[in-house]
Amino acid sequence: MDNKTIADILNAIADLMEIEDEKRIFEIKAYRKAAFVIASMGEDIGKLLEKEGTEGLMKIDGVGKGIAKKIREYEETGKISKYEELRKKFPFDVVELTRVRGVGPKTAYKLYKNLGVMTVEDLRKAVALHKIKNLEGFGEKRETDIATGLGILEKIKNRMLLGFALPYADRISEMIIESGLAERISIAGSIRRMKETIGDLDILVASANPEKIMDVLAGNKEVKEIIARGETKMTVMLDSGINCDLRFVEIGCFGAALQYFTGSKAHNVKLRKIAVRKGYKLNEYGLFNKKNVSIAGREEEEIYNKLGMDYMEPEMREDRGEIELAIKHGLPKLIEEKDIVGDLHVHTKYSDGTESMENMVLEAIRIGRKYIGFTDHSKSEHVANGMDKKKFEKYSEEIERLGDKYEGKIALLKSSETDILKDGSLDWDRKSLESMDYVLASVHMGLNMTEKEMTNRIVKCIESGKIDILGHPTDRLINQRPPLNIDIEKVFDAAEKNGVSLEINAFPERLDLNDENILLAKDYRVKFAINTDSHSASHLKLMRYGIGTARRGWIESREVINTRSLKDLKKFLC
Repeated sequence: MDNKTIADILNAIADLMEIEDEKRIFEIKAYRKAAFVIASMGEDIGKLLEKEGTEGLMKIDGVGKGIAKKIREYEETGKISKYEELRKKFPFDVVELTRVRGVGPKTAYKLYKNLGVMTVEDLRKAVALHKIKNLEGFGEKRETDIATGLGILEKIKNRMLLGFALPYADRISEMIIESGLAERISIAGSIRRMKETIGDLDILVASANPEKIMDVLAGNKEVKEIIARGETKMTVMLDSGINCDLRFVEIGCFGAALQYFTGSKAHNVKLRKIAVRKGYKLNEYGLFNKKNVSIAGREEEEIYNKLGMDYMEPEMREDRGEIELAIKHGLPKLIEEKDIVGDLHVHTKYSDGTESMENMVLEAIRIGRKYIGFTDHSKSEHVANGMDKKKFEKYSEEIERLGDKYEGKIALLKSSETDILKDGSLDWDRKSLESMDYVLASVHMGLNMTEKEMTNRIVKCIESGKIDILGHPTDRLINQRPPLNIDIEKVFDAAEKNGVSLEINAFPERLDLNDENILLAKDYRVKFAINTDSHSASHLKLMRYGIGTARRGWIESREVINTRSLKDLKKFLC
């Protein structure tokens, strides 16, 4: 049992209940809230259930007694009876169909009822035969949008978000370490490079007992199927549907294998060409001289140093100029998670967060943050329960009260994730904006503007002199929603000229700005803010994904405003 599977089922229950009787709004919301929190929890829900039972599950925000019982039922039987009952009434694959952009639960039901669409494959056939455009309420554009959504789904098939994949890799690595059978172990592949989506998991192990380690993995509850098992490699499918490759290598060539199985294809090809020019041969077993004697391989650093270059951090190994810089000894010193002092994008129950402000404060203190900025939504964000003026006053009072209560332990900053309206103005009056310690502004609505209109909208907001941070600048949702149609360089230019920092949003579905845009933005000498966009206390740990994305964009600590002390941050924001 994994968090994503449970979240998918709870969301599916909510979807089917919405079709059955949309008036049960509070019950539907309860399932969606529980699904949202569970999907983004750092802790494995199966382990929590094993350790603390149903009572432990009920400690999760949004999980009451009824939902906790259903999660236990799934652990014990592999099914949730409520879900099975709903599926009998509505037998189409709501989970898969609603993954297609443009298909919600009600649309899926209409397609099933009118065209007999049960699966994504059925939907493909209906689109190919142009059956959808003739349905009442659909039309040609809707059919085209669904066709586009199917294309996106095909492209991302069998790829998992980094934020879901990395915890799997961590758990498997920890399980092997706890067995005491491994001499060395490391996550490798694209997940070590912190790519935003992952095709499969690669874990490298040096051990005198590979058979015993394979037995340990085979016995893990998260393993759905053993695909292959040999002397030096084992491939399993996990219950999430993603594959995990466990590779065994000799301790003496562990570094060479780690380098080989980490770098992108382009990075590794260029490295091998450099080795050949120097009279060497490079492969996963080591770096060899003309006499075929290994001259490096135990550590990755040895490989790079022998080839006349500095060690490159895994996130950089994409052949984007890092090798040339390493030869010149000019690599940047990349930001690390320990450099982060505070988090400037955090939500609470005052808008669409799932926890109290105090719970967020306590967790921020526990993980060592020195300041935390509250950014609950402004009033225009209705779906996120945005704050009106009266609610904002209560919010402000609570920030002040908790700030006094926890003085000396953490500083509390007041802001709001303020909507950038269609005309580029902000969703708060001047007095409210001036009462904030800083202003974080984002686009959430009116997403279908032309490139010129959207660019002008954002640039106008930046040039207003009223904002400090542009939140999730392209507003993309990975594998769900494309980035805004904007001239990104005009946005970067405006941000540089007006001293507005660009957010690197750490939430796994966003990672926005992405690595390519970060590299481009660096040319404009802008500052960045790496924030979690937390909606629950467990989300505060998502910072690692923002850091990984920043490192892929070659960001250094000095370029990030929330690596500064509170005193220096306030000076910068003035």
